[in-house]
Amino acid sequence: MSERPGWLAEETPPPRRTLASLLHEQAAAHGEAEALVAGGTRLTWRALEERSRLAARALIALGVKRGGHIGILMGNTAEWVVLFLAAARIGAVTVPVNTRFKKSELEYCLGQAGIRYLFYVERFLNIDFAAMLREIPARLESGIAVDTVQWNSFLHSGHAVPVVRLLEAEALSKPDDVLLIQYTSGTTSFPKGAQLTHHGMLGNAYCAARRIGARAEDRYYSPRPFYHVAGTTLSLLVALTSGACLLTTPAFAPGEALALMYAERATLMSGNDTIFQMLLAHPDFNRARLQLRGGWAAAGPEVMDRIRTLMGMEGLCLAYGLSEASPNVVMSSWQEPFDVRRSGAAFPHPGMEVRIATSGEMRGEILVRGWSVMKGYWNLPEETAKAIDAEGWLHTGDLGAIDDAGRLRFTGRLKDIFRVGGENVSPLEVEELLHAHPAIAFAQVIGVPDARLGEVPCAYVMLKSGAALEPQELIEWCRPRCAGFKAPRYVKIVAEFDSLGMTGSSKVQKAKLREHALREFGLG
Repeated sequence: MSERPGWLAEETPPPRRTLASLLHEQAAAHGEAEALVAGGTRLTWRALEERSRLAARALIALGVKRGGHIGILMGNTAEWVVLFLAAARIGAVTVPVNTRFKKSELEYCLGQAGIRYLFYVERFLNIDFAAMLREIPARLESGIAVDTVQWNSFLHSGHAVPVVRLLEAEALSKPDDVLLIQYTSGTTSFPKGAQLTHHGMLGNAYCAARRIGARAEDRYYSPRPFYHVAGTTLSLLVALTSGACLLTTPAFAPGEALALMYAERATLMSGNDTIFQMLLAHPDFNRARLQLRGGWAAAGPEVMDRIRTLMGMEGLCLAYGLSEASPNVVMSSWQEPFDVRRSGAAFPHPGMEVRIATSGEMRGEILVRGWSVMKGYWNLPEETAKAIDAEGWLHTGDLGAIDDAGRLRFTGRLKDIFRVGGENVSPLEVEELLHAHPAIAFAQVIGVPDARLGEVPCAYVMLKSGAALEPQELIEWCRPRCAGFKAPRYVKIVAEFDSLGMTGSSKVQKAKLREHALREFGLG
């Protein structure tokens, strides 16, 4: 086995603590230093602690109990952060709701997660959430629009709750309590809610912050939405554990992002390859105005090279993970040579284990075990048993290899899931939507390459006898019925699937179908 680097030997497992205790520590340590710049709002560490304290008391007044689920449906705003911290302080569980959901997806999430209290914006990204919620059968005890007077009224109600009740609630919180339920697409037709703990998320953020070299004086820009665990753990909580100031915007727009980084003198940044490529291609991009020194990216070697060279991110690190692991599994260290960081191979965090499932081979399914693995999927015991085996190993559904030094390299997806601009897409979920079309008898969906988004959905469909449908008609039919990233970009009407990779058990071999699509659409 190759020699392991000295910096790795010096790392220790993260401390066990709750979000409330960490917030108290940082507010005491950094006081009037800026903690958050989001959507035009600036909050110091002391102000963030005080505002979340009042919001926590307001949640108690609203009737939210320890273990209760609150949903947050809005962009990256100060209110989102305040609510997340407030819920954690009283032992409640935050359920981030994807702001790109359509009505059926939102209804499923509210019901499956058992959300009784929802905080939302009435309209965001041209989606009328207020109207959408009116069409969903009532199941909420309270829905509060934070962009109306309801928000101020909600906060004001907190004054009636004695501080001692908040302190009592905080005292009951434990590191192994569930902090957040992260919905992630899987092999079922709808997303599954991964239950992530205080220790799992905070420990993951603490380790990631050390790997990228985050410091209290840093100003960390992250475009990742808070409804993603990359937006909570690897953005918000990385800043919280390191004492850095988090810079973000309600939604990612390249020009706005660049303007913010220029004005706020951002020193760290993170994102996937699509985000970085959109920034680099924007007409406002100006290397001379950037102050970046590092951060992390989920990208291949060539894109890593471009980011480092064109954005000046000398300390850029490589990240791989999945929601069920809170999410980071491995991350390279800023202390390693860049050729190691760009290679895609990195060590797991201390106290975490990774191995390859295929016995006797260096490449196979990645398995993960340790403190950052989820408690399980909310209210889906059978799905949990499929994901985490009796020995505690999380089966990621991803392919990887481990080198002689113990570095893990992600090499592909074992599952059918593909990523569109950083969003996980389950083929079965899109297929279920297609099967709702009156003209379609059978549909299969795969991901195909796209220069901007990495991958996009491609659908092959068989029509019912006598039915007529053009590919573009189907694409237009899908767009208002699902999140934009799930709508097929390519559609092919076929008479049968036998020649496209049908097995003897009448299952389509998606790998063969994808190969066919690459040739048919000239994407190879």
